[in-house]
Amino acid sequence: MAMQPLNDGFLARSRKVFAVLGFFYLGAVILLAVPWIQSHVLYLNAVKLPWKAHFDAPERHGLAPGKTANIKIQTTDNHTLGAWFVLSDTTYRNLPFPPPPSAAEFQISEAVAQRPTVLFFHGNAATRALRMRTRLYSAFTSRLNTNVLVIDYRGFGDSPGTPTEDGLLMDARAAWDWLIAQGASPLDVLVVGHSLGSAVASRLSGSLSEEGVKFRGTVLMSPFSSLYTLLDTYNIFGLLPVMLPLTMIPRAADVYKSFLVHKFDTLSVISKVKVPLLILHAEDDWEISHTHSDALFDALLEPYLPPVLSPPLSPASWSAQHWNEHYAQLVSRRETRNSLLTRTVIPDFGLMDEFKALGERIILLKTFIGSHNEIGALEGVQEVIRAIFFSPEDLR
Repeated sequence: MAMQPLNDGFLARSRKVFAVLGFFYLGAVILLAVPWIQSHVLYLNAVKLPWKAHFDAPERHGLAPGKTANIKIQTTDNHTLGAWFVLSDTTYRNLPFPPPPSAAEFQISEAVAQRPTVLFFHGNAATRALRMRTRLYSAFTSRLNTNVLVIDYRGFGDSPGTPTEDGLLMDARAAWDWLIAQGASPLDVLVVGHSLGSAVASRLSGSLSEEGVKFRGTVLMSPFSSLYTLLDTYNIFGLLPVMLPLTMIPRAADVYKSFLVHKFDTLSVISKVKVPLLILHAEDDWEISHTHSDALFDALLEPYLPPVLSPPLSPASWSAQHWNEHYAQLVSRRETRNSLLTRTVIPDFGLMDEFKALGERIILLKTFIGSHNEIGALEGVQEVIRAIFFSPEDLR
């Protein structure tokens, strides 16, 4: 009997804790339905890491002296974007050391004529000067021996304005047009996007393909299929499912997602990309599940697979013959998929599946490690990109 008051007190405190947590969750859900707040949470462009970045001195963020030109790019709607053009190692090593001031800026036309260029679109939050991003530029310029053009979208870094979904596409197109204006051949440009940038890269690549532009290819790092589906799989700190409480109320999650202002629906545009495509994801990515990359890859493979009739809501309404036909269709679909795919096991690193669509290579690489932000800088990933998109002559 002596334990009863203690148990009652514990239960009462527990109810209060859960009530407070529920109150905060409900408040957060309501606030995130407000477009202005939703945009800030999506882009996180107000988080301008590193603080007080020296955009005019890339060397202070880990890049070699005189290797990077700090440039400005004008968009068609009169936004001015801050950007860096990083020289390939081959071009850079032809300069005297230490290079004279603005050496990289005077080498841009020669650099794009001599070496391929990676057009890179980063994810949300922070700027092009973030250390984990500069490490990626260094990997591209050294291991792949390419130039790199990276922009800060409108509202990010030193680029004024307010980010929007269409605005980011205009920024991406401005970066592409700037490269071509400097003398780059489209076949020498590899479009690469990470996280949010993968949605930007997909839309740009689809738009260019629709115009009949043939370029080197597209790489999507840690992509999501759409913001709508991302909400279903997103866990705060990898532990707390965002949408789980709402799923306990019939249709509440779907109603809530109807308030999404931004779509970033890569799943609906990826089929427009008509160049070699590499989708890569780490299995230990707790921010964006690797199942999103599976969904994108499967969507591209789907037109080449035989259809399967879906069972009725009432299974008893199907005869034994119907079920036999259904199972036969599943077997046929599995066999067709296996015949189309080429699987490569990379020991202790990951798995790579590949097929061809209209003559172009479509590849899914899933690595065992790399998390969300480090996957692009993995040496193994760099080697896969090299093997897919660059010939030995490109790397000299």
